[in-house]
Amino acid sequence: MKIEKLNPQFDKLIKPGSPIELVADGFSFTEGPLWNLKGKYLLFSDIPANKIFKWSDKNGVEIYRQISNFSNGLTYNPDGRLIACEHQSRSVTRELPGNKIETLASQYLGKKLNSPNDVVATSDGSILFTDPIYGLRAGMGGPADQELPIQGVYRIKPATIELELITESFERPNGLAFSPDERTLYIADTVRQHLRVFTVEENWHITGGQIWAELWDESVTGRPDGLKVDIVGNVFCVGPGGVWVFNPKADLLGRIYLDDKTSNLAWGEDGHSLFITCSSKVYRIKCETSGKILV
Repeated sequence: MKIEKLNPQFDKLIKPGSPIELVADGFSFTEGPLWNLKGKYLLFSDIPANKIFKWSDKNGVEIYRQISNFSNGLTYNPDGRLIACEHQSRSVTRELPGNKIETLASQYLGKKLNSPNDVVATSDGSILFTDPIYGLRAGMGGPADQELPIQGVYRIKPATIELELITESFERPNGLAFSPDERTLYIADTVRQHLRVFTVEENWHITGGQIWAELWDESVTGRPDGLKVDIVGNVFCVGPGGVWVFNPKADLLGRIYLDDKTSNLAWGEDGHSLFITCSSKVYRIKCETSGKILV
C-alpha cells in the first residue's frame, strides 16, 4: 500500500507520508461507507453477508442491520433518514422511526429495477441512484433475471417520490457524486472505465454527459466504482489499484494504492478522514482537505 503524488497540488490534499490505517477487517465484500456525524460512527454494507455494519473508535464493529437485502450504496437524505440501495429487493429504501423500512423505488415502467447500486441525496431532497446488473448475480443478491433493457441512472423526486430516468447511456453505471454547488454531476462507468460529467440546470434539466476522465491501468486490478468530491471540487474516485484523485479540471493529482479490490469511499469524523472500503477491509486516511458530511 502506498500514496503516490503525481502533481504538487496533491500535497494540499494528503500530506506526504500519511499512513493508511486499517480500522476493520474480516468481511466478505465491503461497500457503501457512510459517516454519521452525530453518532460518530461509520456505516457500511457487506453485500454477500447480507448485513449493514456499524464501526466506531469507541465500540469497534457492531451489526447495524441484520438482514439488509444485500444492500450496497448508502446515504442520508436531508432529514437524516438512511437511504439504502438493495440488490435482493431491487429497490431503494428509506429507514423510518422504529427501524421500519419504506420502499421509495422498485420499478420503472412496470418492470423491476436491476439492482440499485450507489446513491446520493441533494439538498432539495432529490435522490439519485445508479442501476447496473451486478446485484442480479448469485451471492450478490441474485440469481435473478434482468427485466429492464437498460442500466439507467434515476432521480427520485422529493415531493412525489416519482421515478425519473436521468440517462440510459451507460454500459454499467456505478458511483456518482455532485460538485459542492450541486451543479455538476459525476458518474462512473465501470466497464468503459471512465468518468462522465453532466450539468444540472434549473428544474433538474440535465445536459452534457461527455467523458471527463479515463481510468486505465492494466498493471493492477480494479475498475471505476464509488467516488466522492471534497469541499473545493477535487474528485476522489475508485479505480484500478485503489483511489485516483483529480482536480476540478480533471488533472490526475495522485493515487492511493491498496492491496485488494477497492469499492467505495466516504468522508468522516471531522471531515478530514477518508474511509475506504476494500474487499474484506475498511481503511482510514487523514487528509489535509475535507469533505461534506450529510448528517
